Amino acid sequence: MTDSITDQLQKASKGLLFLSETDAPFEVINWQAQGELTPAKLLQLTEHPPDALVELRTVDEFFAIATAEEAWHDEEERETVHRFQNLVSTLKQNLSQLQVYRVGSVEIDAYLVGVTPGGGLAGLSTKLVET
Repeated sequence: MTDSITDQLQKASKGLLFLSETDAPFEVINWQAQGELTPAKLLQLTEHPPDALVELRTVDEFFAIATAEEAWHDEEERETVHRFQNLVSTLKQNLSQLQVYRVGSVEIDAYLVGVTPGGGLAGLSTKLVET
């Protein structure tokens, strides 16, 4: 079942870039780790230093701007908003305990991770730059 979740995430995120001061693609995460994901466990799984700064966000907070349709959007921008809305829906439908972990400051690694029905950890990662 995890393969179908990763396939769905791959399809939903294909071609989307998360906009910050850099535009970065999404990569699918599929960790066989079991149990609750804590910031310390995430740092270990991602090979970050154990004292790295970790901020938690909800998926809705993380994608707030990307999923908001504005009156001034042209057709292409509206289509991109709809694709981000579909991505959020795909994440929420397939993963429980979904959480966004932002690691670092200025150059940030973002991990959108939840628990699969089989108990593994899956989701997406991307990079942000915020100065």
